[in-house]
Amino acid sequence: MKVVILCGGRGTRLASETVSVPKPLVEVGGKPILWHVMKIFAAFGHTEFILCLGYKGHLIKEYFLNYDLHQSDFTITLGQDAPVAPHRPHPEHGWQVHCVDTGQDTLTGGRIKRIERFVGNEEFLLTYGDGVADIDLAALADFHRSHGKIATVTGVRPLSRFGELMVEGRKVVEFSEKPQVHQGLINGGFFVLRPDVFRYVQDSDACTFEREPLERLARDGQLMLYPHTGSWQCVDTPRDLQVMNEQWASGAFWKVWDRTTGQSK
Repeated sequence: MKVVILCGGRGTRLASETVSVPKPLVEVGGKPILWHVMKIFAAFGHTEFILCLGYKGHLIKEYFLNYDLHQSDFTITLGQDAPVAPHRPHPEHGWQVHCVDTGQDTLTGGRIKRIERFVGNEEFLLTYGDGVADIDLAALADFHRSHGKIATVTGVRPLSRFGELMVEGRKVVEFSEKPQVHQGLINGGFFVLRPDVFRYVQDSDACTFEREPLERLARDGQLMLYPHTGSWQCVDTPRDLQVMNEQWASGAFWKVWDRTTGQSK
């Protein structure tokens, strides 16, 4: 399936980083967050990406225009029409990346509507350019096809920002620093959608996918939940970025491409 990635937001809560680059290009382990997200999908064979660009979108375009050269040594022959020859292919060789300007300040629903022509009459995957998980995308797709509804959203339990105390009377019997929340699911950002979803979004800068479109899908009985019980992390604040870099250094849980394809980072 094609993979639509929302890459246009300003990332205001990560302003120390996003003043100079769009949020998806903020680096984790020396690679943009967007790269990590795309690698997850590519590990399951999904290598055609539609990037919904907005804030500083030209920098994302430039990143992919120069991607091959940045990933390899190369030889340049001056004065030739096609002068640059990379020495070896990289693991991302063959990815197809559509960079689509969907508006500087457009909200998520409007961005989705504006890439309709690139998706066509096909099921597609949708996610955000700042969240990762050790999710089984094949199982997610199978679940989506099994129920026949328009939309599937992945539900996750995020890490708590606070330590959890288990007590008996006044005695603390267990202390867990920033554990995974035990109750309540949130939108984990990995969707599978039928093309019918385009009837629920508007070509408007003010259309927010997570509000009226998803609310209508739920009311119409067309939104199903796929619970992800593994690990999940988004980068929303400087603290999130620090945590994600620490996780990458210690063996990132989302590095599913090593486990599914044997590719190195």
